[in-house]
Amino acid sequence: MAAVQDMARLQRMLFEIERQFIATVTTQICRVGEIELKYLLCQHVWEAAGHARFLRERGRELSGFGKDDSVREGFRKIFEEAIRADDPMTALAGFYNVLKPRLLDAYQSYLAATHHLADWPSRNLVEEFVGDEQRHEREIRPYLEGVDARAWCERLGGAVDAIGGWLGEREVKALPDDFTWIHPDRPYRHPATCARGKYPVCSSVFGHDPDEVPIVRDWLEDPETDPRVIRIMVYVWLMMEVDAVDYLSTVFYDTAHAPFDLHFDLARHLWDESRHSQFGFRQLPRLGVDLNTLEHSLELFNILVHMTPAERYAMMTMEFEAGSFSTKAKVMDSVRELNDFEADTLLAFDRNDEQGHVRYGHRWLPEIMRLFGESRRVDDFVKATQKRFSELFETYGKATPHSLPPEKRLTANKIRKMVETGS
Repeated sequence: MAAVQDMARLQRMLFEIERQFIATVTTQICRVGEIELKYLLCQHVWEAAGHARFLRERGRELSGFGKDDSVREGFRKIFEEAIRADDPMTALAGFYNVLKPRLLDAYQSYLAATHHLADWPSRNLVEEFVGDEQRHEREIRPYLEGVDARAWCERLGGAVDAIGGWLGEREVKALPDDFTWIHPDRPYRHPATCARGKYPVCSSVFGHDPDEVPIVRDWLEDPETDPRVIRIMVYVWLMMEVDAVDYLSTVFYDTAHAPFDLHFDLARHLWDESRHSQFGFRQLPRLGVDLNTLEHSLELFNILVHMTPAERYAMMTMEFEAGSFSTKAKVMDSVRELNDFEADTLLAFDRNDEQGHVRYGHRWLPEIMRLFGESRRVDDFVKATQKRFSELFETYGKATPHSLPPEKRLTANKIRKMVETGS
């Protein structure tokens, strides 16, 4: 059984690398300002989660893979180091110019080591993963152009060389005498707010004054509101799910020792929210909205970053998403009058995904609570969390002033005028 155990050991190492990539690269999502880069990172995290899951499933068919989801310290500390870069683009250069290319090398090393027929199920998977890693490199390349991270990449490359590559497939090279690990003396902290790059920002896109904000909830639920107005408003709402991308991405690192199945579902949840945001990001310009006039709301991130991971996840799944169903049902009924097949389709998938996210909340909130020693009943914890959110709202909820004056920013009344005049 030695050959089987050898391949299982390599698969276990590949699983751990993918798992630790998921737990750490997510820390950079809220830090990068380019919206489409956020979307791309969410996609790569979801695909990495798929790699890890299949590696674990296949590995458990083999003797010697192991039964838990832990990551060895030698891998963990390299990824911990990778997120201590001074800026997010340098950090991403480390991930994509060093850690992931070395993972590609490891996958190719695995293919060279295993038997084409005896280990056919594993080879089939790994060959697909090789293609994904090569595509990831191509997709990230435009965002890293002009980023000078040579010193940082040399540092991370040296750390991987010191263990002989991810699978021990390379010559071991000692770290330089002056090398000092950064992460033990620099605790990681999430940023106080999330980045939005070139886009204007505000506290919230929701409100009651149609001359101030683009989404007036009363209009969404009013059967007299023009469905064309509602369609644009709901696309704004969907685009602003990028704030969910940002605050959900913080939960991965904070739950690094959770079961991998939790991170797998979080990765799916993250990718779903990214897709929902893209629904609005892609459709609004087609309906005549200049995205440079649409302020991005930062309120939820600014509040939630001050809450525990369990509180963040409780508010997201048991409050925001569970509480959106009645309004979105009315929105769907109104938009259906437009005979807009694409809008109907996007809203239907959004609704379906959100139902799945609430199920995730019921499944995983108790687990996250246990990770942090929270012994209250789930219902009691959720109620207490809602109260704490309200308290924090008084301090952080309206902390971001409008970047644009009313005459320049998209508002509900401007949306109504836009659809009435066709311009």
